[in-house]
Formats: sequence, structure tokens, C-alpha cells
Amino acid sequence: MFRSANAINLDVKGRLTIPTRYRQTLLDDCQGQLVCTIDIKQPCLLLYPLPEWEEIEIKLSRLSSMNPDERRLQRLLLGYATEGEMDKNGRFLLSAPLRQHATLDKQVMLVGQMNKFEIWSTEAWEKQIAEDKLKEQMADYEPSERLQDFSY
Repeated sequence: MFRSANAINLDVKGRLTIPTRYRQTLLDDCQGQLVCTIDIKQPCLLLYPLPEWEEIEIKLSRLSSMNPDERRLQRLLLGYATEGEMDKNGRFLLSAPLRQHATLDKQVMLVGQMNKFEIWSTEAWEKQIAEDKLKEQMADYEPSERLQDFSY
């Protein structure tokens, strides 16, 4: 389970250093094999351990290549998907097209989302969090039924 948000620096080659506390889990669960792709709804990247990504691929394979919306989703997620391995220092290389999609610079936010990580530019992350907080505070905000039943 990946949780919390961490400010991380990309090195000059575009490598992201995975926080130490997650490295052994990733080595145990997937031998450090990761897949990174774009988020089609947000200006961020999605970084999956290989077994989690393989479940996404199965779902994508069930979509119709004849339906334009489904084909577009397949094209974007699979087209940007980049498989790689964490190196011995816990780094993962983010390709130039991926970095461009999320407008990543030197400092990024690595945000644990249970089964995957989101990778955001610091600026986009701060903007998104501000929007999320504002939405929660709006008087006319109507949470979904599932959220109405959620307690913490």
C-alpha cells in the first residue's frame, strides 16, 4: 500500500528516486518492475507496479477497438505506457514524453494512491489540492452516495 505525498527531485536524466520505505515492497512484489503512463483526466503520471499494470491491461484488452472512445483510451494509456526497472539506487527513469505530458521539472510530487503512485509537478499538485479543498467546502457540493457513507 502506497500512501502519502513526497517531494522528490528528478535528476538530470529524468530519474525519479522512489522513497526508501517503498523500495523493498516493490522489490518483493514485482522485482522493481514498474510501468508509468499518463493520467487522461489530470496533468499527472501514473506509476504502477507491474502486477497492478497487468490488471489494467486486461481491462483495456476487453474494450472494443471499434468504439472510438474505448479505442482512444487504449491508445493513450498503452501508447504512453513505459515499462522499466528500478535501479539499485531505487531510481526509475521517466521518459521525455511522460515528463512533457505532466510538465515535470526538477522537483515533483510522488503521491501514493494505494496500488499506484501519481507523479505531479509541484505547481500542478498545489493547484489540484487547492481546488479539491475548495470543492469540499462549497455549500452546494453534493457527494456521491458512496462518499455519503464513508467515515473516517
